[in-house]
Amino acid sequence: MPAMQGEPARATRPAWVPTVAALVTVVLCIVAGNWQHRRMQEKEALQQKIAQAAAMPPVALPSDVDDWEPWRFRHVTATGEYDAKRQILIDNKVHAGRVGFDVVTPFRLNDGRAVLVDRGWVAAGPSRATLPRSSPPEGTVAVSGRVDIPPRHYFELGNGKAPSGVLWEHLDPGRYAKATGMPVLPIVIDATDARSGAELAHDFPLPDTGIDRHLSYMVQWYTFAAMAAGLWAWFTFRPRIRRRIHATH
Repeated sequence: MPAMQGEPARATRPAWVPTVAALVTVVLCIVAGNWQHRRMQEKEALQQKIAQAAAMPPVALPSDVDDWEPWRFRHVTATGEYDAKRQILIDNKVHAGRVGFDVVTPFRLNDGRAVLVDRGWVAAGPSRATLPRSSPPEGTVAVSGRVDIPPRHYFELGNGKAPSGVLWEHLDPGRYAKATGMPVLPIVIDATDARSGAELAHDFPLPDTGIDRHLSYMVQWYTFAAMAAGLWAWFTFRPRIRRRIHATH
């Protein structure tokens, strides 16, 4: 029998479909937020590890190293001679808002090994037809810098063959060795000493592991979970509260 006019509607339980949907949404958002929180903690540990490695005092470039990963971002020193004839330029490098090149020169160590040294950044000229010149110091010199390991996987235009000229898209010690016939260590020394080239910029910032990004995503997912729970509570209990208020008047 239909309710009489003016008679308050009978209270009903919340529909199970929106309740289940809200519960699933809350759970998924919390799971996603927890995952971002774990990733943030991992990135914090990695950032601390990088900072600790960079803060350690300089040591001589070690020999007989099988795994260079623990040496990444460590400050090292080395003595030898630059090979200016095999110098290359890494294209599309930006410094202080300007486009230029990283100047990379092979360095023959006194112990017979060779390692690539990123001597710094140089600005591009008015035309790409004329590449900048930056000659390395001559004779036996000491190099001071930070160990880096270039990525082995990268996107590259063209047919994927190793470059044969002075201009390279990416710095890859393995491909450099094949292209030049000069064996080099699988690392690069980012020269932080101005003696490697006074006209070059020696700004090699430590990598950002993206802690703030994960923190932002974590807060967003937890906010979505709170919003879903709040909306469910609002649309579920608000009609009941209104009916009770009307019933008391």
